[in-house]
Amino acid sequence: MHILFLTDNFPPEVNAPASRTFEHCREWVKAGHRVTVVTCAPNFPKGKVFDGYQNRLWSRETMDGIDVVRVWSYVTANEGFLRRILDYQSYMVTATIASLFIRRVDLVIGTSPQFFTACAAYVVSRLKFRPYIFELRDLWPESIKAVGAMKNARAIALLESLELFLYRKSARVVSVTQSFKNILVRRGIDAAKIEVVTNGVDLSNFKPRAKDAALTKELGLEGAFVAGYIGTHGLAHGLETLLAAAEKLRGKGFVFLFLGDGARKQALRDQAAAMKLDNVVFIDSVSKADVARYWSLLDVSVIHLKKTDLFTTVIPSKLFESMGMGLPVLHGVAGESADIVRAEGAGIPFTPESADELAAALERLKSNPAELEQFRTSCLKGAQHYDRTNLALKMLRVLEAVVKK
Repeated sequence: MHILFLTDNFPPEVNAPASRTFEHCREWVKAGHRVTVVTCAPNFPKGKVFDGYQNRLWSRETMDGIDVVRVWSYVTANEGFLRRILDYQSYMVTATIASLFIRRVDLVIGTSPQFFTACAAYVVSRLKFRPYIFELRDLWPESIKAVGAMKNARAIALLESLELFLYRKSARVVSVTQSFKNILVRRGIDAAKIEVVTNGVDLSNFKPRAKDAALTKELGLEGAFVAGYIGTHGLAHGLETLLAAAEKLRGKGFVFLFLGDGARKQALRDQAAAMKLDNVVFIDSVSKADVARYWSLLDVSVIHLKKTDLFTTVIPSKLFESMGMGLPVLHGVAGESADIVRAEGAGIPFTPESADELAAALERLKSNPAELEQFRTSCLKGAQHYDRTNLALKMLRVLEAVVKK
């Protein structure tokens, strides 16, 4: 089977969509299938093309047996809604054109969060007379409404009509959460065509390891209880709550480590400086190969999103990476993901945007080593339920069934 996968995020980018797509495609290649990924020059999240790459009309490379075609797109940082839309739409056009030159395809996959990629997948599937799969990683445009990035009601209504059209025309919708599936069913999408394949963790890469001594010394973390946020610093993440908790815990032996980039990164730096927080460390994005070194510095992982109904339906992928590393989670996201934390005994859920609850949970774990160790044990046990290899093969069975039918 030849799988054509359209995604605007792919390694060496290290965000959740890039990791999920790469790890799934790698397992499909191992299973004996051919996979071609059409993506763009790596540039997320800073909107700057990575060293060693150029924003060309067309280039090719091979990664772990995956054929990777990179096409031109309008590269911009995530700092303005209209510019981001132009970025998405430019990729949609060039990816559609490039896909026409890829021969003997059996099916086409388009992945969200934004659905212009799915638009390209739909058009390509019609031109090639092949089925297409909509991989649903985020409810878009609902998510941009939730963070206030778009308020034009008429434009939102048009986007929602397009969204429903793409769901209906797909051979299958592969959702990353059960909540997304439930919402789609309520909106009239046939439940029989929706499969749930959650995010997971590459257990060969994310596993327990001793604290990196060199990094600990370099960052001045000796003797500190380190609470870390690793991921995108975006509008949706509400990381000001972590700064407020850091202020409450100043002078008590805690350090908050922020690793990553995003639209709010500089504003967070400025706010921490204005608050004179000496227990906060900011680090820019690092390569995928180095991420686990920074995870090792943490005593607990903090996951947080703004307090909004939409985010009760998401499951942040960093939850599974934390579990794979054996790191207890302080989880500031309500809903389905918090249920996983409770069910797996992976940590302590707290109310989103509550700095008081976050600070109290940190003090509780720092003062109770036995409870901290129990959470570590439960994390490692629970991570086995979200092994990326098994989840990739689960999605592969969905693809094989579509092609067979």
